[in-house]
Amino acid sequence: MFSRVLRTAAHQGAKSFSTSQQNNVKVAVCGASGGIGQPLSLLLKQSPLITELSLYDIVHTPGVAADLSHIDTASKVVGYNGPENLEKALKDADVVIIPAGVPRKPGMTRDDLFNTNASIVRDLAIACGKACPKALVGIISNPVNSTVPIASEALAKLGVLDPKRIFGVSTLDVVRANAFIGEAAGVDPAKVNLPVIGGHSGVTIMPLLSQCKPAVNFPADKVKALTERIQEAGTEVVKAKAGAGSATLSMAYAGARFAISLIRAIKGEQNVVECAYVRSDVTEAKYFSTPLLLGKNGIEKNLGIGSLNAFEQELLAKAIPELKKNIQTGEDFINKN
Repeated sequence: MFSRVLRTAAHQGAKSFSTSQQNNVKVAVCGASGGIGQPLSLLLKQSPLITELSLYDIVHTPGVAADLSHIDTASKVVGYNGPENLEKALKDADVVIIPAGVPRKPGMTRDDLFNTNASIVRDLAIACGKACPKALVGIISNPVNSTVPIASEALAKLGVLDPKRIFGVSTLDVVRANAFIGEAAGVDPAKVNLPVIGGHSGVTIMPLLSQCKPAVNFPADKVKALTERIQEAGTEVVKAKAGAGSATLSMAYAGARFAISLIRAIKGEQNVVECAYVRSDVTEAKYFSTPLLLGKNGIEKNLGIGSLNAFEQELLAKAIPELKKNIQTGEDFINKN
């Protein structure tokens, strides 16, 4: 899937939209020295759609940038270390991707990461609000269900919030769903398109098998098992790594796919659709992931949840209370801090 998005679409995009007003694209990665940040930056360095790759972290970033700068692609790579250089790293960025924070370890939930990552996301959002208020911002830092509201409220306090430009990157749930469903159905995963709505943890992750393209037909027990595997796939990796971290490589892949989709939309490509966790009025939850039509200014149209079958209606009923709680946790953090 990503090879298709990155190589085919990116190269075609570079040709098709070379006369676009948005010729130069600066992408900033905040948390670029980490387990997700480094492979994410590597994947982005391969894209001909990116003019400048600005890498920020608290340590080692100039070394990561030097390493990547030896790759024979056109984008310029610059590394910035430390909070004193954060706004310089973000200045005039068109897209900001935020994988910064601590990873999960065995026995930890995404909520256990909250106290550390909440402060990190708040501070990065404030810096974005000052240095690149018009950037499209993709937040990977967990717990996404809470960190996206944190970033939004931080930007609102600065008076620069545009909800159409702030995204929780839930692409990994889609990537996993496509992989698992493709395997189960005996179909090339790159040809599977399965929307995953809701949030980005546990029961809030809602794969809509009834809307899968190409259509799949599994018995009810198989649907339940596949749904639960998709919901708990992050824990599957955490356990398999046995204390060595969480999903970094697959997350980097998913984050790069989402960033490239944003850039394709910025450059004027039509019909770019990705699922993401955003401010929404589609359900009772203030933030909710759905398929989104992307445009030059972020969300062009929220495509909604479509028609749900009885099993998916049950998933939604379980997801909404959890999402509301997660969102409230994020908003309370900003109000108290």
